Amino acid sequence: MAGAYLHIPFCEHICYYCDFNKVFIEGQPVDDYVAMLLKEMRMVMAEHPEEKIQTVYVGGGTPSTLTPTQLATLCQGIHDILHFDQGEFTFEANPNDLLTTEKLQVLHDYGVNRLSIGVQSFNDDVLRRIGRIHRAKDVYTAIANARQVGFDNISIDLIFRLPDQSRDDFLTSLQKALALDLPHYSTYSLILERKTIFYNLMRQGKLRLPTQDVEADMYQDAIDLMEAHGRHQYEISNFAKDGYQCEHNLLYWRNDKYFGFGAGAFGYLGRDRYHNYGPIKQYLTPLHADHLPVLEHHLVPQSEQIEEEMFLGLRTMQGVSEARFYDRYHMTVDAIYGETVPELVSQRLVVRQDGYIRLTNKGKFLGNEVFQRFLIDEPLV
Repeated sequence: MAGAYLHIPFCEHICYYCDFNKVFIEGQPVDDYVAMLLKEMRMVMAEHPEEKIQTVYVGGGTPSTLTPTQLATLCQGIHDILHFDQGEFTFEANPNDLLTTEKLQVLHDYGVNRLSIGVQSFNDDVLRRIGRIHRAKDVYTAIANARQVGFDNISIDLIFRLPDQSRDDFLTSLQKALALDLPHYSTYSLILERKTIFYNLMRQGKLRLPTQDVEADMYQDAIDLMEAHGRHQYEISNFAKDGYQCEHNLLYWRNDKYFGFGAGAFGYLGRDRYHNYGPIKQYLTPLHADHLPVLEHHLVPQSEQIEEEMFLGLRTMQGVSEARFYDRYHMTVDAIYGETVPELVSQRLVVRQDGYIRLTNKGKFLGNEVFQRFLIDEPLV
């Protein structure tokens, strides 16, 4: 069993914080891209005829910028090509693409059963400052339309530590988000990535961000408010009602297999990690010549697999299963991290109980520092 991620790189507007592989949709060969994406899927799955797909996630970019006809073609192809039936089928969307029910109806008719909607804030001034083209009122319309069509598994994203954002402003966005009574929420702290407008502004000294203390308060507010509303934290940035965790992302955090299709997509098949060409033309050209658009393959050594098992597992509130670790790597956690884990326990950054190693609340705020402690200096023999 594996997951499948499909990348749709087209956007109507480039947000100031985004470093994902994306291009303006105007003038792009979108129909050809969809056709070649399906061709890539056929070619790859022909090499893995027995592989069943348990989750599908269509991300971007902005997948909802596709026309209803293009969406139907894509979704039909997914069902025709992948061994996928009745699993979690997620589609990312922007609120401004859901102001009518037309695209939503197509997605629902073709079996999409989970929506992830990029909201980011309920403050229109904040939305303008970060380069979003929707406004708060559009979120309410989009959610109402999605529910009218029949979607009940809906998630929205919020970002904190945005320029000139106050703690009270983020708290208001949290409250408005929770008032929608959705089963799933994601909250991310702004990361300044290279090649983004915000990164360039930061280098010029023109970006005023909340302090680290305010950022920590915002994160704690999210944890507290979500829990008070029955949305339990199951990963550092994700909260859900029982039974509504994102199965596709859990697959990543369990370090399980997944296929990556589309421009710039990554796949991970056990020890083989691969990365597709990102630029549209470089992605399409090999496919037109009946070749896969893979830029590079990486044979993942065991030490790197183990590091990722720890990094990814510790992101979840369940933590790293010591039994699963032994089954996968035929050695105990202590055989590799016999000094590291007790040190982190003594520093109250992780706890070890019931066969799991997991972050403490203190550890959640220092996650990257904790993860670095699990880097392996020497190759495993």
